[in-house]
Amino acid sequence: MITSLLEGGAQLDPNRIAVVCGSDRLTYGDLLRDTERAAASLRSLGVARGDRVALCLENSREAVVSIFAVARAGAVFVPVGRTIKAPKLKQIFNDCSPAAVIADARMRPVVDEALSAVSGVKALISVGETGHQTVRTISFNDLVAGGTTESQLCREGIDLDLAALIYTSGSSGRPKGVMLSHANILSATSSINSYLKNTPDDVILDVLPLSFDYGLYQLFLAVSSGARLVLEKTFVYPSTVLELIARERVTAFPIVPTIAALLARLDLGHHDLSSLRYITNTGAPLPPAHIRFFRASLPHVSIFSMYGLTECKRVSYLAPDEIDSRPDSVGHPMDNVEVFIADEQGVLAATGTGELVIRGSNVMQGYWAAPDDTARVLRPGRLAGQHLLYTGDRFRIDAQGYMYFEGRLDDVIKSRGQRVSPKEVENVLYELNGVIGAAVSGIPDEVLGTAVKARIVVDPAIPLTEQAVLRHCAARLEEFMVPTVVEFVDGLPLTDSGKIVRGPTNVGAMDDRAR
Repeated sequence: MITSLLEGGAQLDPNRIAVVCGSDRLTYGDLLRDTERAAASLRSLGVARGDRVALCLENSREAVVSIFAVARAGAVFVPVGRTIKAPKLKQIFNDCSPAAVIADARMRPVVDEALSAVSGVKALISVGETGHQTVRTISFNDLVAGGTTESQLCREGIDLDLAALIYTSGSSGRPKGVMLSHANILSATSSINSYLKNTPDDVILDVLPLSFDYGLYQLFLAVSSGARLVLEKTFVYPSTVLELIARERVTAFPIVPTIAALLARLDLGHHDLSSLRYITNTGAPLPPAHIRFFRASLPHVSIFSMYGLTECKRVSYLAPDEIDSRPDSVGHPMDNVEVFIADEQGVLAATGTGELVIRGSNVMQGYWAAPDDTARVLRPGRLAGQHLLYTGDRFRIDAQGYMYFEGRLDDVIKSRGQRVSPKEVENVLYELNGVIGAAVSGIPDEVLGTAVKARIVVDPAIPLTEQAVLRHCAARLEEFMVPTVVEFVDGLPLTDSGKIVRGPTNVGAMDDRAR
């Protein structure tokens, strides 16, 4: 069970700091104690083994305690992003039928509205604010203080039980709950730590929301190695975060490309980043221009370029000593993962180009209450009892086994009879001085069938014209890949996890899930 990670850290050194969030500093002993008490309280409120508990919380000590407490009680935690709106939260509540909801004051208005559309919620645990018209409400402090009876805890769970439902958001607007067992989480955590080599001396900074699987796993990576997790609620003020790195002597900094784009606008030499040991990136490949920026600005820092998706957490990583020679690769599969390429006829091969297919104990159990969606992506393998995850991502695997992400299958634009990878065009746009955001998609065109459109966010201090963008692209891309339309915008839509939403690419098709 995932609580074994926390128990191991507490046994190693109960006085070691486990979590830092603002002025809160929680030791491993404190965290284990609060987890046990909160778990007992949840059981006394009627939360049973297998029940779902929605966590509507910002990055905080309460969020960390809640994750482990729900698991310790034998229930399933359902993390929800802080920017969620009430209609989508209603969909999630109606889908998973939570037995309890834990929410902070900032999210209470949205939570209260969503609760009006769902029944069966036994308790609302509120951080900083109490009271609800129809649901029994207690404070989070009372949840932690009130549970002291060990016999109330659920100890009959096994690692095949569900631990989490993580909802993915897509352009279709219908969230799907990815079912992850304790075994899924433990397997992924072990494999990731095998190459990151975290130790009790590491300090991991997490500016990503714990509702996002990349942010969530920083917690599991930290406690499984006895390391310290430093939580930050946002990356709105990059300089403040860089000061936090210096103050807490952070060694590990997980980022996504949108964070990289903001950092690339700064002079990192003005900050003490000497403690950093590594940077990781996933969610979408880092543009080579950003890789070059980090290599030049932070030559002492290892850069792990990785690939994964919520349905299996992590798939591959590129060893840092190969980042210069293969900046566009996401490396080889991590330990305990097999990958294949499915061609257009569905034939699996170890190399080639096509849909990436994954086998491993990190692969999800399916989508909650969505058998048709599950059957579409989880299919029987050649061995008895084997299930393969069809990712919907187009990859190329070369003869040496290196993996190259080319985009979603429905991201690839077919223009003039040729395939255009939006990611390849975006990488070229990011090389242009002044470009801080780029999204490439396909739009209908009477002559071309589908034309390439680029939406670009530009630094106001650096003037840039459409003609300059087209000249830049024409000099670096094949003719059929050069955008036909360039639109300058003030901002690009982002998912809760900070990834850019491209919008439709193939005419008449929409990406069903934004990773």
